[in-house]
Amino acid sequence: PMAARLETFLPAQPADESWRIVDGEQTLAACSLWWRTTPSLDGVRSGLIGHYETTDDRAAGRLLAYACARLSEQGCAVAIGPMDGSTWHSYRFVTERGTEPAFFLEPQNPDEWPAQFQRAGFAPLAHYVSALDAGLELRDERAPSIEAQLRASGVTIRPIDAGRFEDEVRGIFAVSLDSFARNLLYQPIGEAEFLEMYRPLARYVDPRLSFVAQRDGRMVGFVFTLPDWSARPGTPKAVIVKTLARLGDGAYRGLGVALLERSRRAAHEAGFARGIHALMHDANPSTRLSARFGAIMRGYTLFSKAL
Repeated sequence: PMAARLETFLPAQPADESWRIVDGEQTLAACSLWWRTTPSLDGVRSGLIGHYETTDDRAAGRLLAYACARLSEQGCAVAIGPMDGSTWHSYRFVTERGTEPAFFLEPQNPDEWPAQFQRAGFAPLAHYVSALDAGLELRDERAPSIEAQLRASGVTIRPIDAGRFEDEVRGIFAVSLDSFARNLLYQPIGEAEFLEMYRPLARYVDPRLSFVAQRDGRMVGFVFTLPDWSARPGTPKAVIVKTLARLGDGAYRGLGVALLERSRRAAHEAGFARGIHALMHDANPSTRLSARFGAIMRGYTLFSKAL
């Protein structure tokens, strides 16, 4: 299909440039590029490749080579992908599939896509896992004393208030900015954009499952847990621990343990059998929490290539 032509297009979500290879009416491969406001990696400027889709190996190779050349022209020293503009949006490929079905909001891709990145000279930059907690009835014996200590220091934990979802999300936003600031390729995001990302989730929230921690009226931590809405009928009911975060201040040490335990216990009481700890970076403290009850069910990889 090398009569196929390369052309620009407008994607659904903004990008600096978007390119696709088309043959007649058919798109064989497509991606978007970002370089204007990208994070630096090890002190050098990065370019991002996202919105990646392809049905044709040869076209994919051609498109990735072109994408890397474009990013290099724009002054980027490293290409990173797949990433749709930032880590706040969709990024990374499923690379170790396992046997469990896909869960609600989990990124999906054919196995060919990461293979195409690797053939184009990309190597793994970061690895992530999701873990399956099949024992929601098991209790974390550390939690009661941790929660008592936190309560003594003025920290209270309560279920999320679904009736004030926007206000709760503003608190979640403030904690997330602080908690994620040390993450790989982190970039701050505006509150309006964050609210925009969470708004569609409002209808999927089961207020029994998510909890927030407050001190002096200010949110200091949260666990955001959703039912697995994509579970097939007849399979054990599962919840997805989407995000667990607290302020970086040492005064809140142990809060993650207390929040996760609250959510696990509530899920068990609500009749859920399993928990999925979604998309954790291998080096993230939440993987240690998760390892207590969970077994790795899926692996994901983010790739990079020096330009």
